[in-house]
Amino acid sequence: MRYGIFSDVHSNLEALEAVIAAYKKESIDRYLCVGDVVGYGPDPGECVEKVRQLAAVTVAGNHDWACVDLLPVSYFNPAAAAALLWTRKHLDSNAAYFLQSLKLVHRDSGITLVHSTLDEPQEFNYLLGSDAADATFRLLDTGVCFVGHTHIPGIFKKDKSGNITSLKGAAAALEEGSCYIANTGSVGQPRDGIPGAVFCIYDSEVKTIILKRVHYDIEKTRKKIIGVGLPQSLGDRLLAGR
Repeated sequence: MRYGIFSDVHSNLEALEAVIAAYKKESIDRYLCVGDVVGYGPDPGECVEKVRQLAAVTVAGNHDWACVDLLPVSYFNPAAAAALLWTRKHLDSNAAYFLQSLKLVHRDSGITLVHSTLDEPQEFNYLLGSDAADATFRLLDTGVCFVGHTHIPGIFKKDKSGNITSLKGAAAALEEGSCYIANTGSVGQPRDGIPGAVFCIYDSEVKTIILKRVHYDIEKTRKKIIGVGLPQSLGDRLLAGR
C-alpha cells in the first residue's frame, strides 16, 4: 500500500493543488491528512473541501479545533489569532461540521496519526527533539507514527535497544524491530527555511518513508493573503519558508 500523507495545509490552495498534482505521479493508494487544514491562509473553504474529498482520514490540528471553538483563540499568537477569527467568518456549515468531527488520534493498519504528540494530544505540544519523541514512542503501539504541527519535516527512529536518533535526509528504509515517527512537514507553511510545499509518501510493502517538496506560486498566495485583509506577515513568511 502506498500512502500519501500530508499535514498543515493552512488554507493555502495553491500549495495544496501542487501537492495533489505531484501525488498523481506517485501511484498513491490511500491519502491521510495529519491536521491543520485551515488557519493562516486565504482559502479555508476550498481547502477543507479538497481534503475532505481526497483523504480517507484526517485528524484534528489545533487550528482546525480553534476555528470551530474547540480551542481558545488565546492559545495563539496575534497573527495566528487574527487569521483564525477571519477564518471562522469564511467557513460554511459543511466545512465547520467536518472540522468539528475530527478526532485527535487515528490508528490505521499499522499506522498512527496525531497532529502533535501522543502524550496529551489535546495540548498540541511540539514534538521537537529526542525527549519529546521518546514520550510519543512510549505510547506508540504501531510501527510508524505520522505527525505534523512543527512544520519541519523529519524522521525519528527508535531501535531495538531503545536508542532514539533523528535521521538525516529526506528518506528512510524502515528496519525490522525499529519504530518511527515521521513529521510530514507542511503543505502550506514550511518552517525549515526552504519555501515550497512538503508532502510524504509511505510504502508499507517496500517499507520506506520519503519526504518530498514541490514548488508552487507562492507570490500568488501571498497577494491573496494580503488582499483579503489577513496580516501581511503571514504572506511574507511564505517567501522565506519560515
